[in-house]
This record gives sequence, structure tokens and C-alpha cells, in this order.
Amino acid sequence: MRRTFIVSTDRPINVLCLASYFKGGDFLEACKQQGCHVILLTKEKLAEEAWPNEAIDERFLMPDISKQPDVTHAVSFLARERKIDLIIALDDFDVDTAASLREHLRIPGMGDTTARYFRDKLAMRVQAQEKGILAPDFTPVINHETIRDFAGRVAPPWVLKPRSQAGAMGIRKVYSTDELWVLLEELGDKASYYVLERFVEGDIFHVDAVISEREVVFAEVSRYWRPLLAVSHEGGVFISRTVKRDSADAGDLRALNSELMAALGMVRGVTHSEFIKGAEDGKFYFLETAARVGGANISDLVEHATGLNLWTEWAAIELDNVDNRPYSVPSIGQDYAGILICLARQTFPDTSAYDDPEIAWRLQKENHAGLIVVSPDQERIEELLKDYSRRFTADFLAYAPPLDEAPD
Repeated sequence: MRRTFIVSTDRPINVLCLASYFKGGDFLEACKQQGCHVILLTKEKLAEEAWPNEAIDERFLMPDISKQPDVTHAVSFLARERKIDLIIALDDFDVDTAASLREHLRIPGMGDTTARYFRDKLAMRVQAQEKGILAPDFTPVINHETIRDFAGRVAPPWVLKPRSQAGAMGIRKVYSTDELWVLLEELGDKASYYVLERFVEGDIFHVDAVISEREVVFAEVSRYWRPLLAVSHEGGVFISRTVKRDSADAGDLRALNSELMAALGMVRGVTHSEFIKGAEDGKFYFLETAARVGGANISDLVEHATGLNLWTEWAAIELDNVDNRPYSVPSIGQDYAGILICLARQTFPDTSAYDDPEIAWRLQKENHAGLIVVSPDQERIEELLKDYSRRFTADFLAYAPPLDEAPD
């Protein structure tokens, strides 16, 4: 679904978008469609990506758009001749930088403290816990006495997570105290940038939401086929699908996600949050959240199920706010969708043998195979995913070791 809305300010709204990765083309196009002056700041190595250049008025390249004070100096220089109205982080790794720039230039939007709740896995856990939201037992990896106390009262396995990486990058499963201390010794001065938590067995769900003036106005609940940690470390096909909207799980997670957004102080934008349903107790535990559109083509999954494009709605919310106009969510479709993606042995994998009428999207990316299936019947989605998971494994699946951190 593509939005149409009119900005009524006397001059074009100047939108500065930060992109450490190639993504967010729909956001750029939505802004340009509404008459904004779109400025893209991205990495030099992304210069040749297929950006929607017709939607970009100015493009600036830096070796690293998160390096301080370089990026603040560069954006402040741009601001001498341009009144920047909005600063948007198109990727998770840009959220901190965007918040810092807003603080420095005194531009409205998410500031440093709130951004920390959506980037720092320790900060978001502490804040959620203080507001009564259940999370797996955790401890900062700072004070050794505190770590020893945690290891003494919480049985392994544990999960050692980087506080500010994205997805499953850098996450390690730890099975004993001896193994834990070896890892912390290896980390050295970097140990304090990690959080240690109890490993909870269970199904992992994600809630992809749109927030306008502190109200969650849209939330779609989906469930991963296998945990991202397992897919990343053990290999396999990444699969997720929307869950039945009238199910108890969907209702509970929509309510829990609204509590979480209020606890973390989200005012407007889009979020991707993950929760686990404990296999032992059936309770939902908060795992992590992010102030951005979900990765791994989850936005395509949501759009094919509901008709709502998260990138476009995000632009609508931001521009409505600048124009002092209330945002209204469009009508929402009620189909169900599932997505499969895997690393492929073939440079250009051929998915033409997959020809069911429910196939609505095919991934076009070297060394990757991917499909989205859509149906009004959620059980049909489950049936297709089960079959395709087996076939993808035989036809395409390759494996690469997980990354410990984001590539430069």
C-alpha cells in the first residue's frame, strides 16, 4: 500500500536519513513523493547500491557515518546552509548516531536517553524490569561479585549478548561457569559491553508496530520457525509467519508490546520487538526491541499480510508531526503470510519449481533464496512453510559462520 498525503509547510521539509546499510528505499521515496528535500548520508562502500536516486536530492558519503566527532562535524557543516527538520535512522546501527545529532542540533525526535532503551540490551532490560515487564534473569557483565552471584543462583545455560549489536550477531550460549570466565577473560576491556542472561527455551515471537504520539496504532504478531540464534549458529532456513490474530498469544503480545512501548518512552515511529514464550511456564518474556523496521525482509512479510508498508507509514507519521497534523492508520488487510530465506549454494538460485499460487514474492539477491506466501488461511501458510523448509534445505541451503559484529 502506498500512502498519499500532502505537506503544507511553506518550504520543503528537509529530511536527513542515515543509512549504515542499504535499506529504507520506500521511506526515501515516500518523503520525496510528499515534496520533501531528501538528504542521504551513507557509507562510501554503499555508493553503488541501487538507491532510489530519483528520490534523493543530495547524497553525502563518509567512510564511517557513526564515527564521532566526524559525523557531528559533517552534519553541522551541512546544517549551515540547510535547516534540517528531521533526522531519521534507517538502520539499527544509526539509532544512536541520529539521537546524538538531534541532541547536538536541538532537532525534535528521539534523544540519547530514549535511544539507549532501543539500542542497549542492558538498558532496555533494566527499564522494562523497573516497569514490571517480565524478562529472563540477567546481569550486567561489570562487577565480578555480581556475576558470581548470578551464576550461583541461575542455572546454566546462559546467553552472553553484546549490548549494542543487532540480531544474533556476537551472541554466545554458555554452558558452565568455567566457560563463562574464559569468555570474559578473552573479552577483557570489552566485557562491560555485554549482558548475561538466563537461556529460556521456547517459541520466539516478534511484534512489528507503528506508534503515533505514544499510542500503538498498528501491531502485527508473527512467530519464528526456529530461534534466530539457532539459525545463525547452527545453520538452516530463516522462517517467520504471521499468527492468528484472534489467538490468545496474539492478544497477549499486542497488550504486552503496548506496555513495553510506554515503559521505554516511544513517542512515534516504528518498532520491532521480540518476546519468547517459555516452554516450561507458558509465560511471555521480553527479549529485545528496536526503533526501526525489522530486518530479514520482515517488512515485506507484514505488507503482504496486511497491505501496510512500515517504511511508508513511518514517513507519514514523521511528516504529519512536522506539519502538526494527526496521523491516521490506513485500512488493514486480514491475510496471513510466511517468509523463508536462506543462504544459497548457487549464485542465482532458481526458485521456479516453487509454483504454488500462494507465492507472492521472490527474493532477488545473489547467493540467497527467498519466498513469501500469502493466504487468507493461516493453516495453509503453515503447510506451505513446512514443505518449503524441507525443499529449501535440499535445493539451496548453504552455511556461513555467524558474524561476531557488524562488518565495516
